[in-house]
Amino acid sequence: MDLTKILGIQFPLIMAPMFLVSNEQMMLAGMQEGVMAAFPSLNFRKDGELDAVLKRLNENAVNAPGSYGVNLIVQKSNPLYVKHLDVCVANKVPFYITSLGNPKEVIEKAHGYGGRVFCDVTNLAHARKVAGLGCDGFIAVGAGAGGHAGPNALHVLVERLNNEFPEIPVVAAGGVATGKSMAGLMVLGAAGVSVGTRFISSDEASVNDAYKSAINDYDMDDIVLTEKISGTPCAVINTPFAKKIGYKQNFFEKLLSKNRTIRKYFKMLVQYRGMKWMEKSAKPGNYQTLWSAGQSVGMIKETLSTKEIIQNFKEQYHSAISIYCKKEEIPG
Repeated sequence: MDLTKILGIQFPLIMAPMFLVSNEQMMLAGMQEGVMAAFPSLNFRKDGELDAVLKRLNENAVNAPGSYGVNLIVQKSNPLYVKHLDVCVANKVPFYITSLGNPKEVIEKAHGYGGRVFCDVTNLAHARKVAGLGCDGFIAVGAGAGGHAGPNALHVLVERLNNEFPEIPVVAAGGVATGKSMAGLMVLGAAGVSVGTRFISSDEASVNDAYKSAINDYDMDDIVLTEKISGTPCAVINTPFAKKIGYKQNFFEKLLSKNRTIRKYFKMLVQYRGMKWMEKSAKPGNYQTLWSAGQSVGMIKETLSTKEIIQNFKEQYHSAISIYCKKEEIPG
């Protein structure tokens, strides 16, 4: 499937939405390079902030070769979900990525004006549910991804989704930091890729230099999963602070998260605490270094502009594909 035609972009790459990292400057740079630039609505939590950003992005999207999208956390524990969805619909956001919940309302409202909705999926069971709701595509989140990584190997997940849902485009997410990796996943049947961690180490990213340096300096074995940020396993760099807070919820926390009466509110408290930890970690001079990242840190060695990162992806991708095509022509 041609993701560029489906989403109205020139190159089948999605800049993954990243809490605290994605910003308007990055979105504009991505749009100018012909990709789909996505950001979490939760990066703009002040009154009127999201609405103002969307209006400016819509103005710039008119003449841009790429486009933009918004990631919505559709869990009931997100207190801004309803408000942010209404703002997005009012501004006719062209593309949505939904995470951690039931996307039915987003799909229905977006389809009301022609918007597209891709849903994060980590397994076939969730894929079947969102397919039944009419999603336009899958973001296949595999092992090695930053944020809420999936348990399954990405190349297996992509192929299984393609086999069961041949009519639904699959975007591969997790461990993609080069155009060569992108080419391999496209050969396996991915319609495109979603890239997050590589853009943390960009000039435009809204995080401190220590975080960017960590992306350049740490390796794949330094990535661990912790339940302490949101209650759901989240990939972070194994810094001293990450080790201090631990990786698993204790018995009492697990008990509260399963209690039907209070679990919604308990999850809100856990997520609020996690957000505050990460906000502090993104600011200069803070010892609370809780940095989200995927295993692709092992392939990132320098901080570049968003434009340079995307141009490198294009060059590496086309080079890898051309080599593959030549090999295909060789008998035997």
